[in-house]
Amino acid sequence: MDKNEFKALFDLYFERVRNYIFYRSGDPELATDIAQETFMRIWEKQLDIHQGKEKALLFKIAGDIFVSNYRKQQIALKFATQSVQTNGDMTTDDQISYNELKAKYEQALSAMNEKQRVVFLMSRNDGLKYQEIASTLNISEKAVEKRMSKALEYLDKQLIHER
Repeated sequence: MDKNEFKALFDLYFERVRNYIFYRSGDPELATDIAQETFMRIWEKQLDIHQGKEKALLFKIAGDIFVSNYRKQQIALKFATQSVQTNGDMTTDDQISYNELKAKYEQALSAMNEKQRVVFLMSRNDGLKYQEIASTLNISEKAVEKRMSKALEYLDKQLIHER
């Protein structure tokens, strides 16, 4: 792949890849970083991309990078959480219960429908209002409400009613 082919590929697909990752993460900076890394990998590896398969390959690479980053964040978060908890005033039973619940929560969150998870995390982790989420994702406020409702029902079922 020469520079002109790469530039054409970049110009055509960069925003699409960025928007795809933004939709999954809700983080514009992360989306830009992952989109850039996706194209860096294409350029560095000088991949021979078959005509008509560019979009699928780019989205696959971007998705893999996103998942890899997510896993790294979860490991770092888990380590930080465990460090803080170890120094806390929790009894051993409290610590075990907390760790079990946290593990169930993380498992339920990762198994949740992606559209519901995105809305849930934007609301709960990022503190965005439904209107802001709707605007960011280009969906109606009603769709945000419905996805949030489904996400909460799912978590309720997974964490409370499945004991």
